[in-house]
Amino acid sequence: MGPQARTLHCLLILLQALAGPAAHNSDFYLAGDYLLGGLFTLHANMKGPAHLNVLQVPKCEEFDVKVLGYNLMQAMRFAVEEVNNQSSLLPGVRLGYEMVDICYLSNNVQPVLYFLAQDDYFLPVLEDYSHYVPRVVAVIGPDNSEATMTVANFLSLFLLPQITYSAISDQLRNKLRYPATLRTVPSASHHIEAMVQLMLHFGWNWIVVLVSDDDYGRDNSQRLGDRLADGSDICIAFQEALPMPAPDRTLTPAQQARLGDILLKLRRSTARVVVVFSPELVLHAFFAEVLRWNLTGTVWIASESWAIDPVLHNLTELRRTGTFLGITIQRVPMLGFSEFRVRRSQDGPPPPSGTSPRATCNQQCDACLNTTESFSAILTSSGERVVYSVYSAVYAVAHALHSLLRCTQTSCVKEVVYPWRLLEKIWKVNFTLLGNQIFFDQQGDMPMRLDIVEWQWDVRQNPFRSIASYYPTQGQLRDIQNVSWHTHNNTVPTSMCSKDCELGQRKKAVGIHPCCFECIDCSPGTFRNQTSDEFVCQPCPSAMWSRRKDTSCFQRRLAFLEWQEAPTIFVALLAALGFSSTLAILVIFWRHRPTPMVRSAGGPMSFLMLVPLLLAFAMVPVYVGPPTVLTCLCRQAFFTLCFTVCVSCIAVRSFQIVCIFKMASRLPRAYGFWVRYHGPYVFVAVMTAIKAAIVAGNMLATTTSPTVRSDPDDPNVMIASCHPNYRNGLLFNTSMDLLLSVVGFSFAYLGKELPTNYNEARFITLSMAFSFTSSVSLCTFMSVHDGVLVTIMDVLVTVLNFLAISLGYFGPKCYMMLFYPERNTPAYFSSMIQGYTMRRD
Repeated sequence: MGPQARTLHCLLILLQALAGPAAHNSDFYLAGDYLLGGLFTLHANMKGPAHLNVLQVPKCEEFDVKVLGYNLMQAMRFAVEEVNNQSSLLPGVRLGYEMVDICYLSNNVQPVLYFLAQDDYFLPVLEDYSHYVPRVVAVIGPDNSEATMTVANFLSLFLLPQITYSAISDQLRNKLRYPATLRTVPSASHHIEAMVQLMLHFGWNWIVVLVSDDDYGRDNSQRLGDRLADGSDICIAFQEALPMPAPDRTLTPAQQARLGDILLKLRRSTARVVVVFSPELVLHAFFAEVLRWNLTGTVWIASESWAIDPVLHNLTELRRTGTFLGITIQRVPMLGFSEFRVRRSQDGPPPPSGTSPRATCNQQCDACLNTTESFSAILTSSGERVVYSVYSAVYAVAHALHSLLRCTQTSCVKEVVYPWRLLEKIWKVNFTLLGNQIFFDQQGDMPMRLDIVEWQWDVRQNPFRSIASYYPTQGQLRDIQNVSWHTHNNTVPTSMCSKDCELGQRKKAVGIHPCCFECIDCSPGTFRNQTSDEFVCQPCPSAMWSRRKDTSCFQRRLAFLEWQEAPTIFVALLAALGFSSTLAILVIFWRHRPTPMVRSAGGPMSFLMLVPLLLAFAMVPVYVGPPTVLTCLCRQAFFTLCFTVCVSCIAVRSFQIVCIFKMASRLPRAYGFWVRYHGPYVFVAVMTAIKAAIVAGNMLATTTSPTVRSDPDDPNVMIASCHPNYRNGLLFNTSMDLLLSVVGFSFAYLGKELPTNYNEARFITLSMAFSFTSSVSLCTFMSVHDGVLVTIMDVLVTVLNFLAISLGYFGPKCYMMLFYPERNTPAYFSSMIQGYTMRRD
């Protein structure tokens, strides 16, 4: 673990039942892990390993003792020795134990695998574990729910019995998921119910909830919120998560600042009752800050995790902060345990001969005992509460073993103990232990009574006085006694609510109850004024917006392409250039239509390309201004159809030239069929029809009516567009054009060796490559940006694509016809074809 300070838990107590002489077939193990904050605290300068598989505890002088954990460890030892010394329970069988350090929550898995393995430390993979005998027959613990569920996920697969003595989460009641998990305490629902009935009894309906930032805090606070929502008329003023310190209880500067913010909210709040769900590790720094801030007059309601913590109680200055009440398990005196807890090791019996050969927890720990002795008085006077849960868990397993081994008054049957068989017996145990009936209900819980305790400092003999009792089987709080309130004239503290919210804020009932609430700023897009409901922020109309905490809405700015914008002017100039140049090309081609140059460019098909180009340049202004139904129809249908016609003509023209020079002689019948039935025009018509169907389907699936949506980057702006999902629609419409561009480029590349007059690879490559890259760039741009920028890029790419076809494909031909007329003659073309034929031969 390096030099980092941590807490060592002498946990996972392993009980070994030895029937007669040590033999493999008669070894039974019972393991338990104590996760009550740990037994010892390692200093930062600890040296040497502390691994679970070593099962070794460093010298006790290196630790600060964790009193409650050590107390529970002694309870386990006490129960084991009692069982071993009884002649009526498990006669001839001795129980032993083993302790494993699980380091709070970080080392849960390794000890579980160790317990599930056999003596050779091997855990086989079997199809059926019904006859598998692990190292242990039962596991006791851990105490907190998070660790318990981690362990239970492993043990439930093997139906290895697990009894936890302090994990109260209701998730453990799910026996489909945790069939082998039981516990000797009531579930969290009963703890929460006891708290709620206590607050209702004293009339507190305005409370604060503080939780630890872990599963324990979050789960219990969620359960409390659910219970308060069920018509209890109790409201939560606010809820905060306490920062989790390091194991040595130190806080980072950020955590210290966070703690200061919580204390500031507590000071400003009118709630005087604070419910705290947290392990004690979190609370030392918190209560130190409470004392430093000098908070007084508060009622602190402690969850079971720290309700009887002697170290926190030892901070006697806490009496100045108010009254401390806690929920804990009932008090059960255990005769002889107080003396056993501080008994020196040489005073006890020698260890059993059948204990594990591995190193065990250092029980000869004088420093541990010395520290425990200093707290022995308070531990004794507070009553044996949680230790009784550990004590009863050991006895539950012992009685189940007694039944499984068919023990008589003098002996037990020696046989292999399978975990699933022992689990069946544990579910059926029903016996009396120190005046309490021990049995498990259908959820695997032991319905022990809960006590409401009051912390006292003036009366040394009883620091945790019981003032009420909660009975889980009846669901009632009874036997309520007077409380010594730390208030003027010993009056019951009041905790009521609430103050009015400002305009621009709404009231939010905490716990769904309107009795108490907190003020929430109206979020952007909503408002609240004097005429609106106090609990609801009214939404602004779709064309309006508001800032946080506004009392009215303002008109949103509608964003679309406008003529005075620089991008619009630039695109308009390009469109004008394209229109004029295309018109000039059309005139030149019309005047030279009988010449070979025009026929080589496609003849009549050239005009089929030039006319859509000319119309497309002329229709560019439909992108400017607020969109209408007509302009949206042009944007979504006209431009893409024009471009498809042009690209289809280029693709089929490239294919036709390659066919004439390379395929006509090889496939004369196919070429004749292609010419006879006007293959080029059929291809263009089919591609255009497919594109028209795609566009029509896209418009039918969405709409051609203009839509207005909020700009994700600026909610003050509304984007006017023609498509509710503009980007997806644009990608869908351009997919076919990209495919045709690739086809045209491919056939043009195949014809790169044709005669110069027919070699259009360079021109087609230029126009098609530009079309492909511009469309890909547009798609990339749309994946990053949104809003009017996408519209600008769309019209810019459209104009550039048309320009690439107009100037890149037709421009060079016009240049040849105007400046080299001698090359636009039949004789020149014939000579070029003859030269190509001779080179091939």
